[in-house]
Amino acid sequence: MYVNEPGQASGNRKGETQVTDLEWVIDDFLAGPLPLASGEILENARLRYHRMGRLNAPKDNLVLLPTYYGGAAAGNHPWVTPGGPLDPERYCIVVPAMLGAGESSSPSNTVGAQAGPGFPSISLYDNVMLQKRLLDEVFGGARLALVMGWSMGGMQALQWGSLFPDRVAAVLAVCATARCYPHNHVFLEGVKAALTCDPAFRDGHYGKPPERGLKAFARVYAGWAYSQAFFRNEGYRQQGFESPEALLAFWEKDHLQQDANDLLAVLNTWQTADISANPVFQGRYREALGRLVMPTRMLPSATDLYFTTTDARADTAAMPAGRCLPMDSDWGHVAGGPGREPECHRRILAAAAELLERGALS
Repeated sequence: MYVNEPGQASGNRKGETQVTDLEWVIDDFLAGPLPLASGEILENARLRYHRMGRLNAPKDNLVLLPTYYGGAAAGNHPWVTPGGPLDPERYCIVVPAMLGAGESSSPSNTVGAQAGPGFPSISLYDNVMLQKRLLDEVFGGARLALVMGWSMGGMQALQWGSLFPDRVAAVLAVCATARCYPHNHVFLEGVKAALTCDPAFRDGHYGKPPERGLKAFARVYAGWAYSQAFFRNEGYRQQGFESPEALLAFWEKDHLQQDANDLLAVLNTWQTADISANPVFQGRYREALGRLVMPTRMLPSATDLYFTTTDARADTAAMPAGRCLPMDSDWGHVAGGPGREPECHRRILAAAAELLERGALS
């Protein structure tokens, strides 16, 4: 994998190995001072993104895959394979990393007054508007053949379709809704409390990671990420774990690698997520959903405990070209993760193929 230095454009420079269109290229888009929906300014904003494939001459073969909570951009790679529906020989695939999540501008990699707990509040709208600048300034105003994501990635996909219906041919939202519904918000309050109750957290001014808080965060979160049936039917064995405790130990280890302030920054983005919470719609939720006039597919997991099928159906009902296609799985929310549960992975890619085929025929 070839990684560009921050601020350098993708391509072959003197002394470098030539990168092919079927390799992931990692680059940074430097946006400078970024005005935010909150009225604050994010100084020296930087958007990290992964790209595979080549933009065609009409600039209409770009597929955007926004990232999910707790996931790096590479977490979306399993959806992209030569010969598959998201074929980099046909499409230019771009994965933009969410602000606050550790790769793009985040509490953990920002210096000065905005470092750590001083990092400003970032909205779903802020992320999408920065991604639009990336497409406008780096990809020549390309039109999206598909915008697709899991969890918070799906929330961003819906926001894209609502804000820019003339730029988006199709939307696929997996285990996502168009806003953070009340019970989802309460679930997040629980994991946030588990993390911030660690005395070592020190209101975000920690000198070393608040390990007890990170482990507690992981254990509470795991109980929500999977369904009751997943544990009752020993689904964890399909992931290579002998017991629930082994699964929880894995979650602890994973979360010890993450920064606490990053987790909380993106959690705030999630809790405040609302497709209509922006200057365009000013809280008019059904109007914002009504702007999704392109083919839109909602794929909730039937056992998801916080992005529920009921909420996904309610959102879809207000979309002129929306369809809600629940996935039967014991895996709860995790069922929709790229490459996680084989049957759901197949269904997700089949939905992507259907949407891309519809676009090719239109």
